[in-house]
Amino acid sequence: MTATHESRTERPGAAAVPPVVDRAAWQAARDELLVREKAHTHEGDAIAAARRRLPMTEVDAAATVVGPDGPATLLDLFEGREELVVYKHMWHLGEPFEHQCEGCTMTYWAVQDPAYLNARGVSFAVFAKAPYADLAPFVEFMGYPQHWYSVFDTQDEVVGGGDFGTWMCFLRQGDRVFLTNSVTGRGAEATMPALALLDMTVRGRKEVWQDSPEGWPDGKAPGWFWRTDEDGVGNGGSGGIGGRPAVQWARPGATPVAPGERHHH
Repeated sequence: MTATHESRTERPGAAAVPPVVDRAAWQAARDELLVREKAHTHEGDAIAAARRRLPMTEVDAAATVVGPDGPATLLDLFEGREELVVYKHMWHLGEPFEHQCEGCTMTYWAVQDPAYLNARGVSFAVFAKAPYADLAPFVEFMGYPQHWYSVFDTQDEVVGGGDFGTWMCFLRQGDRVFLTNSVTGRGAEATMPALALLDMTVRGRKEVWQDSPEGWPDGKAPGWFWRTDEDGVGNGGSGGIGGRPAVQWARPGATPVAPGERHHH
């Protein structure tokens, strides 16, 4: 059995809290920070404008991937639309579902339904470097849409190579395909809305790198809560300590996983 939820979380009053002020003082402090937040938003708009002015580079439109309906080309994945966004999901060959990347799980989970991208004329796909026979049962277990593709045997350096844990944006011009942008590392936080919400909270992510006031709870390793035990409390990361990517606990058939055990469900 794992520890109870109560024993795994900090008790109220265990750490420092913000100073208490009246409503007018709180509003004044909030308004002062809002000036900086608006400047940050405007700078983000300026960066997005510069991004739209980046050059592009041609990619092999005939590069072949394997999906639920068999082989397909990169051009096929556009489904006639002008743009395509791809997430390159890390895959650990030979590992069970619970050992697959918790960071990629979080990055993709919140944006797996591309309805709003499709409505704007943008297609969507996920690439993973594993045989499709390995991906198919995982996609079914997670309840993911059928837009996952194997690039296990894909030779093209852009489609099948490079860093996974990366978003890539493509533009189609007739039968030609061009890479316009790629984002990895902390840039992938754009599709991790839970982190944005935590950054709005008083405790933040409770990660060691964050600049927090004196007396705040000690920070833990980045991503410490992306993998949890069945009690739903972050357990510090993978590293062979058991648990699953947090969202897997909601999947039908997900069972407890002790350190060193290997399950699929």
